[in-house]
Amino acid sequence: MFAPTSMLHRLLLAFFFLSLPARALELGIDRLAAMDFAPLAGKRVGLITNQTGVNSNGTRTRLILKRAPNVQLVALFSPEHGLDGTAGAGRYVATRRDSATGLTVFSLYGPTRKPSPTMLRGLDALVFDMQDIGCRSYTYVSTMVKCMEAAGEAGIEFIVLDRPNPLGGNRVEGPMIESRWISFVGPLPVPYVHGMTVGELAKMANGRGWTGHKCKLTVIPMSGWSRGTTWSGTGLRWVPTSPNIPRANSCAYYVATGLVGELKAVETGTGGPTPFEFLSSPGLNGPALAVRLRAAFPHLNVSAIDGGVRFRLDAGSGTDLSALGVHLISASNRAASPSLFARYRDPDAIFYKCYGSTSIRTQCEKGVSPSSIVAGWSGAVSSFRGARRPYLLY
Repeated sequence: MFAPTSMLHRLLLAFFFLSLPARALELGIDRLAAMDFAPLAGKRVGLITNQTGVNSNGTRTRLILKRAPNVQLVALFSPEHGLDGTAGAGRYVATRRDSATGLTVFSLYGPTRKPSPTMLRGLDALVFDMQDIGCRSYTYVSTMVKCMEAAGEAGIEFIVLDRPNPLGGNRVEGPMIESRWISFVGPLPVPYVHGMTVGELAKMANGRGWTGHKCKLTVIPMSGWSRGTTWSGTGLRWVPTSPNIPRANSCAYYVATGLVGELKAVETGTGGPTPFEFLSSPGLNGPALAVRLRAAFPHLNVSAIDGGVRFRLDAGSGTDLSALGVHLISASNRAASPSLFARYRDPDAIFYKCYGSTSIRTQCEKGVSPSSIVAGWSGAVSSFRGARRPYLLY
């Protein structure tokens, strides 16, 4: 006669735990505030941030630190696109004064991309709080790495306030980068999609000596985030990270079409209301390409448009976004006359810096299939998964 009672007890416990509210995600800045800003107590602080540096309620980090007791926020540093995130890609950003805090905002996308000794004079710590998009060729991690190096050289602390990877922590895909192509648009030897948070990347870069000078690094981790969580599962409001990343799902589109867009002579929607969400190019047979893509990616939502294709992508889908990008590069290159690679003229070779090598040109010109190109990444991606493991926080 005890069995029914025991069963009822278990059912009541199960109902109790299921009815508890989901654990709210706390960002690094939220956790820092919960510590009463102890890691920054009594220190003169420089903050590397932009419009994405907000807490889970949307309050700007620079205002939080400016008002924090026993913390002296004395300087701000801004990346590509500026403090407000409105400057176009590759546009010069000037040093200016921030009207919200009254502090000088030193530009790290102007005459220098690394804080100078003059900028760091008198600082005890640099704090980094910006939202990344999870793709190697986005420059906010580049700014972080340069600042870590400067902090190491100056002998000051470097503190990362961690944030979610909007693509999640399990999606690892795409080509690696050869050492000759390491640059500001690809500063670390990681796959095109690395599946790491900025805090984890900072730990790995510092631990493996990828910065020019190691720093005294502290990462303030999040609470309530897991590797399987993409942005849609965070419950957070997306703040556009730059003009062409207006929505959280723009991160997935960027991975898929950003590379082919760097070859020029194709249209991917940048500058318009749906950046990176379609591909069109003279000579491209949209219906035929859509059929091929559906065959290669069974879960892909793709439709034909005039001279190309349009997608509906989600970071949580099973579609290999980097592989999709290679299929688009291959198809666009075949359709162009002369080929896209033959026409590509860029003294800065941004496409190769983003992709990580020139191998894809050789492979496309030899007629290597996109699936074979993608298969060639698997060993390096697998090795990277093992190499990153000691630096994972979640």
